[in-house]
Amino acid sequence: MAQTLLKVSGLKVAYGGIKAVKGVDLEVRENELVTLIGSNGAGKTTTMKAVTGTLAMEAGDIEYLGKSIKGKGSWDLVREGLVMVPEGRGVFTRMTITENLQMGAYIRSDKAGIAADIERMFTIFPRLRERKDQLAGTMSGGEQQMLAMGRALMSQPKVLLLDEPSMGLSPIMVDKIFEVVRDVAAQGVTILLVEQNARRALQIADRGYVMDSGEITMNGIGKDMLDDPKVRAAYLGE
Repeated sequence: MAQTLLKVSGLKVAYGGIKAVKGVDLEVRENELVTLIGSNGAGKTTTMKAVTGTLAMEAGDIEYLGKSIKGKGSWDLVREGLVMVPEGRGVFTRMTITENLQMGAYIRSDKAGIAADIERMFTIFPRLRERKDQLAGTMSGGEQQMLAMGRALMSQPKVLLLDEPSMGLSPIMVDKIFEVVRDVAAQGVTILLVEQNARRALQIADRGYVMDSGEITMNGIGKDMLDDPKVRAAYLGE
């Protein structure tokens, strides 16, 4: 069995008196594409923020590469290869596309490698090449999502966390984003994908977890979950 790269055990997160995450367990193994689906407000994004050190946990533990990362800051985790593309993308709007990609490589010093990886991002995302000198803030939402993913990949992540990459995008751009996620996973990047578009997420995922009211209520093989009557009724509108 492949090595477990990320393991979440008994994770609890509270906002004031509200328990947003109530004892979540999940794991992501090397070379897997795992998706976490659930309705809005289920606790998916909160879980991702706790994993990446941007939100304090109330209880539980998170192991990355076999070691606890509880209490570590997101900047340290990026250096160790655990990188998140947040909901809302968060690109540097007053920088060009090329400058955004260069910022993604801020932890690196291999100039030739950085240049080669920028070229690789332009191959993965041809639209970015066409607009490489354009300010990121003038791009469409879908183009900004591509840029955010490209910028994250510039740090050479071992595990890439994607939070709602298709949110707010046109149907054509949603198709493109899911195609890219699948292709990046095929290139050997381990991915944890949080998505409200459950059908599309499960279609490309190796495994899936369903989250409801701060708890994991179901998990299994992605394709199997697509056929599960409970998943179909609750999340696929059938």
